[in-house]
Amino acid sequence: MKASRTYIEHTADIFFKAEAETLAELFEQCGLAVEESQIELDAVEPKETKEIVGENDNVDYLLFDFLDDLVYYKDAEQLIFCKFEIDITEDNGKYRLKCIAHGETLNPAKHEQKVDVKAITMHMFEVKKIDGGWEAHVLIDI
Repeated sequence: MKASRTYIEHTADIFFKAEAETLAELFEQCGLAVEESQIELDAVEPKETKEIVGENDNVDYLLFDFLDDLVYYKDAEQLIFCKFEIDITEDNGKYRLKCIAHGETLNPAKHEQKVDVKAITMHMFEVKKIDGGWEAHVLIDI
């Protein structure tokens, strides 16, 4: 299975599905989908890095928290990311995320904003194991 992300038509918000062989690839695709919904990723350079870590008993909530962190960095520090180095481990039913996110400060002269993501929502949010890998459904409030 090739890692991918697909936007699905939704009446008011942004809805996407991501698929990948591994959880790390799935989180990467979801992160890229969130960022790509706001900015053309080709215009973002990997000038700065942020470490994002997380831990949860539930992989759904781990992904939710990761995506919520991306929205936080955009709102609080005006950072947008174009590349993610992600490692996810599972030990005794607890999932741990370590991510190095690469990107730069939003610059209106360089980055034409598509939409402003307000939040990641739990409505329709899902992470599940499928044949050949993992799948996620995410609804973004804009």
